[in-house]
Amino acid sequence: MNAEILVNVTPMETRVAVVENGAVQEIYIERIQNVGIVGNIYQGKVVRVLPGMQAAFVDIGLDRAAFIHASDIDTGRGDSDQSRSIQSLVHEGKSLTVQVIKDPIGTKGARLTTQLSIPSRYLVYMPASNHIGVSQRIEGEAERERLKAVVAQVKADEGIEQGGYILRTAAEGITDIEIQSDMNYLKRVFRVLGERVKENEGPLVIYEDLPLYLRVARDLVRADVEKIRIDSRETFSKVIDFVRKYTPEVESVFEYYPGERPIFDLFAVEDEIGKALGRKVELKSGGYLIIDQTEAMTTVDVNTGAFVGHRNLEETIFKTNLEAVTAIVRQLRLRNLGGIIIIDFIDMDETEHQRQVLRMLEKHLEKDHAKTKVTGVSELGLVEMTRKRTRESLEHMLTETCPVCEGRGRLKTPQTICYEVFREILREDRAYQNDQYLVLASQEVVDRLLDEESSNVADLEEFIGKPIRFQVEPMYSQEQFDVILQ
Repeated sequence: MNAEILVNVTPMETRVAVVENGAVQEIYIERIQNVGIVGNIYQGKVVRVLPGMQAAFVDIGLDRAAFIHASDIDTGRGDSDQSRSIQSLVHEGKSLTVQVIKDPIGTKGARLTTQLSIPSRYLVYMPASNHIGVSQRIEGEAERERLKAVVAQVKADEGIEQGGYILRTAAEGITDIEIQSDMNYLKRVFRVLGERVKENEGPLVIYEDLPLYLRVARDLVRADVEKIRIDSRETFSKVIDFVRKYTPEVESVFEYYPGERPIFDLFAVEDEIGKALGRKVELKSGGYLIIDQTEAMTTVDVNTGAFVGHRNLEETIFKTNLEAVTAIVRQLRLRNLGGIIIIDFIDMDETEHQRQVLRMLEKHLEKDHAKTKVTGVSELGLVEMTRKRTRESLEHMLTETCPVCEGRGRLKTPQTICYEVFREILREDRAYQNDQYLVLASQEVVDRLLDEESSNVADLEEFIGKPIRFQVEPMYSQEQFDVILQ
């Protein structure tokens, strides 16, 4: 597998596309007016304790108070104590040093933890732990043990008594000197952070994660990444300065893109973003997916569509489901869908086919950087899984709820609105004394009232003994209307 990363920079936003084998797999967007805050560390104050939820709200200087659960509060013993109540851990007015682990999403505030972690190119430093761990993507046991031994040795040599480390995937094969350099860098960062905590009571930010274009250099450079193209000369210079300081061995991967053709047109990224905002995803075989994102969960429905196969129905269904697996995993990454995900594959009678589809799903999810868990096939034949959500999905970032249908995706018919108008007139006629009524409504509703419903209007006028007039209000949506007493 070969990969390229495209970085598109404008004064308003930075966009990053991860392209693997010619297909866009992931999109990252960071807007100047709405920068993600995952990884930021704040000095905050507890503003409300919720014993019933075993949680508290913390003011960290944002528009909405952030949320912290009792299990995410470190007790000073290296990890959280599940048995302790929230009242014994915090109280209103208490100052807390916290880190954001989930961006504010929708109406929910940011999710916090006091178990801090500070990333560098090869390591993640955890001040409240003494554990030394290694990324699961580093599979060689000998290499895992070597990396652990190097970190332990540097801790002893440098006199680093506090804190644990996780060796990231990028640490595979690096030298002892590079690990030592990273550990010293993290040591300096944490010392500065501690000084800021002592100097300020908060609420304020005391550590901010790198901007998106620098996080690309820190987090996304892998062995399979052939090129990282950046279309801004100024941003390219900043990235190269950062790389030369921390990871000079990967400098050759970065390239300035001066082309007149927009960089996102190289791999039709704009088209892929547009498709990722739709419900329907076409499969090459003629089948298709329907993806619906709701507040509670995301559902994926697999359909055969125009695909009829060549042998028999069971074989057609099996091939469609296998093709759907690849498309589903790509869409999860591309749309950044998180939380509970329910996949409704086409029903398969053969147990072996079910097992192969599930195994293929798990295999493809191994490429996903987000943590996933597949629970298997339920009694209803649904595949249930979860995907860790740390930032808003592409849909939530780029779109907003329709003000007309309020997110339902459906509108009441003009006939339904006409009957609501009739009921409202009857309701007001019983309550008020007036001479006539004026109905303001959309063009579609007024047209129906004057045409198909005209006999009903005449009957209503005779029943109440008062005339009813209609007026088109161009700014009204199909569901809006007003009955005015005259």
